[in-house]
Amino acid sequence: MDPRIEQHAAVIVEHSTKVEPDDNVRVVAPAVAEDLVVAIAERLGEKGANPAYHLRSSRASRAYMRAADEDSFSLAEHRLAEMEETDVVIIVRGDENANETSDVDPAKVAAASTAEKPIGEERMTKRWVGTQYPAPGNAQDAEMSTAAYAEFVYDAVNKDWDAQREFQAQMVEILDPADEVRIVSGDTTDIRMSVDGMVTANDYAELNLPGGEVYTAPRPDSVEGEVLFDKPLLAQGREVEDARLVFEGGEVVEHSAAKNEDVLGAVLDTDEGARRLGELGIGMNRDIDRFTYNMLFDEKMGDTVHMAIGRAIEHTVPEGEPMNDSATHMDMIVDMSEDSFIEIDGEVVQRNGTFRFEDGFDDEV
Repeated sequence: MDPRIEQHAAVIVEHSTKVEPDDNVRVVAPAVAEDLVVAIAERLGEKGANPAYHLRSSRASRAYMRAADEDSFSLAEHRLAEMEETDVVIIVRGDENANETSDVDPAKVAAASTAEKPIGEERMTKRWVGTQYPAPGNAQDAEMSTAAYAEFVYDAVNKDWDAQREFQAQMVEILDPADEVRIVSGDTTDIRMSVDGMVTANDYAELNLPGGEVYTAPRPDSVEGEVLFDKPLLAQGREVEDARLVFEGGEVVEHSAAKNEDVLGAVLDTDEGARRLGELGIGMNRDIDRFTYNMLFDEKMGDTVHMAIGRAIEHTVPEGEPMNDSATHMDMIVDMSEDSFIEIDGEVVQRNGTFRFEDGFDDEV
């Protein structure tokens, strides 16, 4: 077996989820990622864990959602019961066709997400990780050969996560005690939000693999301004380009997109919380140096920030503070490499992608 796959499995089991003897482990993966599942299984056997394997099939999901009525989606109680008995969840992504669900009605996808919300909430209480297998469909999205894409994935995944944690801790020290964040990019993005009282998290590959971001939750009613997400995203199997959101009193009051605006609109209509921000993230993984149409990687890319409409991440919101709730959580990216800055409590802490604690930072406007 490719030793990079074995190293990937070791990071998942030893670092990201810290599997212990007798843990009930749920491994969800597509058939194309079988080699990684085999490597994970070997590690779980060495640990004395109790695994259950589940096939993740976008073809099956497409068939089910196209056949079902929009009002027929309901909570799958047996899946919730299984999640309640699970200690660790390992989710492996990988596509032979990343656009397999592109012809499913966006309203059905939103309805399914709403029905499954309790399962997602239960999963968030577990030790879990989501990761990527370098499958051909994802390589094609990235406009790379399968071999080149595999090298890209493993460079981003199989790295010194202790060193990455220390690098990102410098940004945590700046953001965690902050009150207001302002993000400006060109003449298309100028947005402010309060993060007062919220927790800033250091993602060094414990929940997402690869890791490589610092993130927090805005106070839901505090977001004001306009943002153009100038990096495209894949949502519901379709590409959304140049998503633009205008916020007043924390709520999206105007939206548009250059491509597949109906998909963006369907996500915003999921529920009331889908029109508010649940996350602000700052990408800091320098080994992710190109855009690949895969949010697991793209949101960690250096010289970017991302914001997610919908559900806030629970551990970033202390008890007693307002937490945005939604059945959806959709990340969108702003390129901060040129004519851009991040300002925290009136002080510029990143300009054109360079942080103030890095060589080459220019604090002059």
